[in-house]
Amino acid sequence: MSGQKRTITRSEHALEDLDGAALSYAARFADQAESRRRDLREELVQLALPFAGRLARRYRGRGEPLEDLEQVARLGLVKAVDRYDPDRGSFTAYAAVTITGEIKRHFRDRTWGVHVPRRLQDLTIEVSQATAVLTSELSRSPTVAELAERLDTSEEDILAALESAAGYTPASLNGPVGDDGPAELGDMFGALDADLESVDDRLTVSGLLYRLPARERRILAMRFYGNYTQSDIAAEFGISQMHVSRLLSRTLTWLRQAMLTDAPPRWESGIAQPEPTDAALTVSVRRVDGRTEIGLTGELDREAAERVRAGLIDAVRDAGTDAEVLVDLDGVGFVDAAGIAALLASHEAARRASVRLRFVRPQPYVRRSLTVAGLAPLFAVA
Repeated sequence: MSGQKRTITRSEHALEDLDGAALSYAARFADQAESRRRDLREELVQLALPFAGRLARRYRGRGEPLEDLEQVARLGLVKAVDRYDPDRGSFTAYAAVTITGEIKRHFRDRTWGVHVPRRLQDLTIEVSQATAVLTSELSRSPTVAELAERLDTSEEDILAALESAAGYTPASLNGPVGDDGPAELGDMFGALDADLESVDDRLTVSGLLYRLPARERRILAMRFYGNYTQSDIAAEFGISQMHVSRLLSRTLTWLRQAMLTDAPPRWESGIAQPEPTDAALTVSVRRVDGRTEIGLTGELDREAAERVRAGLIDAVRDAGTDAEVLVDLDGVGFVDAAGIAALLASHEAARRASVRLRFVRPQPYVRRSLTVAGLAPLFAVA
């Protein structure tokens, strides 16, 4: 073998030339002026550019343009030249490690469409490699448990890595849905439903409207539901347009304040001419054909609830067994939770006393409230 001459390939000759050039560069660099040092550095970088290009081409086909990878490789080459120390070994070995590390760092930090922690990025690569190996060994896709056992980690980490993999190249919201459809992926996302968001406000306003005097309620309905002008409303009520404007302003101001407080403020109809309100609840009791009829007029709220509860329970006790008690709700424009509790208490008292308690002629708002409270079976036709 000693008599045979070994043939050196072009690539090996280039590497030998590159190592030799690097040693020559390091030997001359320290004794040169600053301008000459820049020239020597440029010469070595130019000589090693093909070497950096070959390393960059190993990573093509992974979603990044080759031109970008070559730029990253050249940056790594410059760093290798600046940090090269001949006492630590071959320049080509050191440059290969530096350039490859720069390219991998580029893939880790620049190519992910969504920011993912470095730990998950590294684990995602390991999961991908382990998946390929296990698929070959098992002739099927591995389970999460098998991946966790192979990588000696928890199943939760494997699931997080699999989910994070989608962040490398996320789908564009402008991407088409289907092959030929004009719709985009972003068009499939729902939007906020303004009507649904206003449900709470509508229910609150609905309850507050019954606390207003009848005239103010009618004016609001004509203005905002009937599209009447202020002049039309003034002609309807026989008042001035300016008076209508003041009434609307005062009513809307009260509604805003009532919606922002837990306890609605008392309605003040005006200082000069106080207007009667129908807030005070009145109770009337009469007996007709062996049955008791109780008429309620006004608002069945917290202030009147205890009086109504006591009155209804007394009427139930006085009616006697198998008697009938009718509660006329035609005059009740508003009922709150305390009022409903009073009606429920009277119903329970009637049940224990074997008395038939029925509610007749409830207003639409009151009917809805009592239905929600479970009192609908007690409705009866007057």
